[in-house]
Amino acid sequence: MSNQNSVVGIYKTHTEAEASVKELQKSGFDMKKLSVVGKDYQTDEHVVGYYNTGDRMKVWGKTGAFWGGLWGLLFGSAFFWIPGLGPILVAGPLVSWIVGALEGAVVVGGLSALGAALYSLGLPKDSVLQYETALKAGKFVLIVHGSMDDTTKAKEILNRTKPETLEQHK
Repeated sequence: MSNQNSVVGIYKTHTEAEASVKELQKSGFDMKKLSVVGKDYQTDEHVVGYYNTGDRMKVWGKTGAFWGGLWGLLFGSAFFWIPGLGPILVAGPLVSWIVGALEGAVVVGGLSALGAALYSLGLPKDSVLQYETALKAGKFVLIVHGSMDDTTKAKEILNRTKPETLEQHK
């Protein structure tokens, strides 16, 4: 998939990330081209766990509605414990790329399995480190992958949602 383009936005809260996903959905964007990564360390908002039964997701905890809603919209979901990042929740096709990095024992100097997956998609290493740092700080990373037209359209839409940062990678 490294021949695809990506747009990556960082959001401070799960509410902002969810609003951005819904904005893309309202615009008719293909939800199979979106991934969201995050963790939530606010003391009263821990996701305790989840399980997937076919296409139905069950989540415990106050942010369960957020993650459950995203998992209903996006293709693929997982919970990973990644050294250096801790527990992260991932929704979207990025799940497959992380699993591929783990199964292939991909090691990219100093990057986690998540970082290796992002790097294998063609994101520059310094950007990958920026996204990992955002996750460590409890922020949410929204990744849109696809053709140049897809990512250009997504960037225009996401720019209106006022992300903390928004970068297009070609």
